[in-house]
Amino acid sequence: MSRDPDFDAPEEVRWQGRFVRAVTRGKWEYAGRVGGVRAVVILAEYEGRYVLVEQHRAPVGGRCLELPAGLVGDHDPSATIEDTAVRELEEEAGFTAERIEQLGDFHASPGMLSESFTLVRAHGVRRVGEGGGVAGEEEIEVHLVPRAEIGEFVATRRAAGTAMDVKLLLLLAPGWLHKSS
Repeated sequence: MSRDPDFDAPEEVRWQGRFVRAVTRGKWEYAGRVGGVRAVVILAEYEGRYVLVEQHRAPVGGRCLELPAGLVGDHDPSATIEDTAVRELEEEAGFTAERIEQLGDFHASPGMLSESFTLVRAHGVRRVGEGGGVAGEEEIEVHLVPRAEIGEFVATRRAAGTAMDVKLLLLLAPGWLHKSS
């Protein structure tokens, strides 16, 4: 199989805002975050229930059900993936963790976005507050969903018109998620 020569073409920025940039590489077009900022996505369980968040997302035009997540280094350029995971888990959902385990780097839409995220698992999760977000994200609703009820919960929220972040599909693959760590 021959390699597409456009894969090695120089990247040209076509448009850039504060957070997002659109680029071309030969015939390919895609978007990404300005400055190579990456995300962390947090798998957290508290008393046998997954911690999920639901919030308004402008790109989908409504509410979206998600795992807690955040941008690494958006507040502090020296922040680590682990620092960011603990901070976001507390801000969004009102929980903290004793330890953060990195599970790997992933791409949610590699045909269109250069953005990647690091999936982490929070260990020693305990409640420290109400969550709900910080200034500007006060509309975050926290859901604690038992493992056995994830499929039904997601289906119910989708039927109600709530968008679903594709990363929630991870919760429907319990054989992978519940490997011993």
